[in-house]
Amino acid sequence: MRFVFAIVAFVAAAVMIGLGVAQRTVFMEPDRASMAVESDGATAFTVLESDALEANSGKQEITVSGDGAIFISYGRSSDMVAWLGSTPYQSVHYDPETKSLVSEVVTTEPVDDPQLETPEETPAATAPPTTPPATPGATETPAPIDPEVLAAATPVGSDLWLDEFTGERFVTTTIDVPEGISVLIASDGVNPAPARVALDWPGDTRTPWVGPLIAGGALVFLVGLGLLISGFVRHRRSRGPRRNLPKGPRGKLPSAPKPSKRNQVTGGRRAIGRAKRVALVPALLVPALALSACSADYWPTFENGDAPATTAPATPEASAAATDAPDPEEPVVEPAVTVPQMERIMRRIAVFTSEVDKAGDATLAAERFAGPALAARTANYTIRATLADHPLPPAIPAAPLTLTLPQQSTGWPRTVLTIAKNAEDETIAPTALVLVQETPRDNYHVIAQTALVPDTEVPEVAPASIGAPPISPEFKGLVMPTGEVAAAYADVLQNGTASAFAPMFDLEASDLDEALNAATRKAEAEKANPTATLTVSTVAGSAPTIGFGTIDAGAIVSVDVLRAEKSVPNDGGTTGFQEGGSAAALSGFTGQSAKGVQRVSDIQLLFYVPSVSAGEDAKIELLGWAENLTTASEVK
Repeated sequence: MRFVFAIVAFVAAAVMIGLGVAQRTVFMEPDRASMAVESDGATAFTVLESDALEANSGKQEITVSGDGAIFISYGRSSDMVAWLGSTPYQSVHYDPETKSLVSEVVTTEPVDDPQLETPEETPAATAPPTTPPATPGATETPAPIDPEVLAAATPVGSDLWLDEFTGERFVTTTIDVPEGISVLIASDGVNPAPARVALDWPGDTRTPWVGPLIAGGALVFLVGLGLLISGFVRHRRSRGPRRNLPKGPRGKLPSAPKPSKRNQVTGGRRAIGRAKRVALVPALLVPALALSACSADYWPTFENGDAPATTAPATPEASAAATDAPDPEEPVVEPAVTVPQMERIMRRIAVFTSEVDKAGDATLAAERFAGPALAARTANYTIRATLADHPLPPAIPAAPLTLTLPQQSTGWPRTVLTIAKNAEDETIAPTALVLVQETPRDNYHVIAQTALVPDTEVPEVAPASIGAPPISPEFKGLVMPTGEVAAAYADVLQNGTASAFAPMFDLEASDLDEALNAATRKAEAEKANPTATLTVSTVAGSAPTIGFGTIDAGAIVSVDVLRAEKSVPNDGGTTGFQEGGSAAALSGFTGQSAKGVQRVSDIQLLFYVPSVSAGEDAKIELLGWAENLTTASEVK
């Protein structure tokens, strides 16, 4: 039986080792799948649609070649269509019947409703060429590109992209994007798009069962070899001297015939040595096969059973409970940004802010700031032009982002609330920023920058993949409509606890109402200068109120309040700004005036407004604030 088991083991070992070797040879999948498409030169942009990128499974390796500059970016397909607008582009799709990439020139018709984010695509058969036809016999001289036209057309640096790559003549990159993501390819946005685009999907050449099969086959072979040897040993031991054998005619055992010299086996040691060498062949072959399966690709991994994360998260998945098919005519509601997109935007803004603050260029600052945030920086730059030791505006940290809350939107403008901590100095309060993107081709602008109140707790909000619903200024589901918060708090700052709105705010959690209270400020100023009378007025600012819904049906609200101070002499004399002060530097008026002087500060505020369902005791909480001097002048 041992010989039978040994044969079975040898057969099993041969099958296992053969299967292991076959996985690396005849059964092995191709190392990559490739497709390519040529540009006809009629458009300045080529778009690899989502279905083209998903024609094969795995990561997408994109190779673009052409004459001159090359630009590659990827982002949400709807954002890409919105950025292109009415510009014709070459759309590349995957044709499952021919199993190849096909392209067509399409354009997006402009629509009257700005809320529609994904307009209908129609073939642009009569799209005008990017360059006029050449006159026969004339020498073609390319006309210089207007810098303003180039700036409007270039996709480089757009906040809509999840990532981008640039190069000259040849660019290759590997991405891993899910459904709903497209790739934009261009040169400079004006000249024709690069001529050739190749799309490869590197195959997974891992064969995780090669190692177990070969190692297991080697083990089974050794077991069979052991059975074979033990069978021979047992058989040899069973051949002992025989007793009670029949005798010959004379009572003697028959004698064996003498072997002839011709049939005698000589060189017994040599024969035995040859047999040993033959037996060593499988003993050496099996370890060699086992060692050949030592590569990490030949063994299964158990460290993480999940697939690697993609480089671009998809748009939020539909709820499992949703059974109704979406209406194709209704605009798609999506969060304004994804987390990786916001992280990239914040890195850009942080670097830009550091450079522009050092340069003190208000015109350049307008590329990333607007509204109260731009007014604050413009005034700061003017002051520092006279007072070199005046502090810079508060820096904007790039990371880490402790909160990314995009508004859900169907179009533009888009709004995002984010909170960033200072990784280098934890004593600095986290910075809350409200950013707005007015159009698809505009970048995000900071319109509000506040420092969080110490020990404040930001209400729980939806994840960034879902976003926050926008809150209408007239919404009645809150303890106070968001459109009334700025005026109500301005009244609190003007009248203190005597304000009719004071009971609706949690004033104990913050001393801001006392620090900026009009009566307090008036008393301090007149004590310092008894010959002047100070008039303080606090009103709601002109910046739009922006609200973000929270999970508990409340809202995080960004508003601004203006505080004007007017100082006039009360003794028939003169008055002026403090010598060497920021107001004097901002206004440029350093003398004394019989009419008086005035200044305006902008106070940016971030509130949490509870839902009416929170109860009668729920109060509006101050989350963050910042005060900045914006204007100063002599009274006219």
